[in-house]
Amino acid sequence: MTRTIGVFTSGGDAPGMNACLRAVVRTAVYHQCRVVGIYRGYAGMIEGEFVEMGPSSVSNIIQLGGTIIKTARSEEFLHPKGRAAAAQYLRREGVEALVAIGGDGTNQGAHCLWEEHGIPVIGAPGTIDNDLYGTDETIGYDTAVNTAVEAIDRLRDTATSHDRIFFVEVMGRRAGFIALEAGAAGGAEIVLVPEDGVTAEEIHKTLSAGIARGKMSSIIVVAEGDEEGGALEIARKVQALGKFETRVSILGHIQRGGRPTARDRVLASQLGAAAVHALLNGEADKMAGRIGDRIVLTPFRETWEKRKPLSRALYDLVCMLAT
Repeated sequence: MTRTIGVFTSGGDAPGMNACLRAVVRTAVYHQCRVVGIYRGYAGMIEGEFVEMGPSSVSNIIQLGGTIIKTARSEEFLHPKGRAAAAQYLRREGVEALVAIGGDGTNQGAHCLWEEHGIPVIGAPGTIDNDLYGTDETIGYDTAVNTAVEAIDRLRDTATSHDRIFFVEVMGRRAGFIALEAGAAGGAEIVLVPEDGVTAEEIHKTLSAGIARGKMSSIIVVAEGDEEGGALEIARKVQALGKFETRVSILGHIQRGGRPTARDRVLASQLGAAAVHALLNGEADKMAGRIGDRIVLTPFRETWEKRKPLSRALYDLVCMLAT
């Protein structure tokens, strides 16, 4: 039976990672397991940056953004030699199983550790992009959406005051979840997502129709991965077609920081505890997620190979309410 569990955060940080870490440590200790924290994700795993963790190690962190055990991206871990070095350090420390908190790259690395070295890993989906198959929401997504909505609300005030068109770029290289939900909550006139290409000509036509109805300002939310380009490029194309004075606001990494919402704290706590329980039940090579009100385990490979669908109904609703 597993008696030593390692835990690490990897890839881009997300609000709620600390809440998940807290749940992992305290759930493991409750079940009389030793916990080893691994600093700086796979990079720290390769270099043996380990620390013993107990309940007091995770006191007063549930409300903190970021991750107290740090995160990093590791070029070395992408190669078999790097993963072998990581596995050697884990065995030397006595780590028998791992909880990996992160996104698709984290899951892929965890899958390799299991396939190549037989180290059981269960993932907890920590990424603001919400682009992992096998869970309704990922840890950090709700906080990122709320951060984006607050920014959109503020920008609308100045857009209205100056009769301007604001293009607001949010994160989401391959998926438009943040853009769609923030656009819906912020009353955006147009939402541009990678899943649904809209041309500059179509945007210009929609804005022209709005002006004809007396609508002199608009908010356009752009996912950074939209096929027409980022917000700067799209705004340039639209302005070149005439009539409009445009402004661009790129929210960037501000969406990753800040205190996690209550919704993210609860989700992170549930998934951190579920990951530990899965390991203690002999599971491996899977991600813990929540679908509806159920905790589910999805094979790692499916989390990045299967595409999580964007809500077409919500997208259509945004378009209808913007008329």
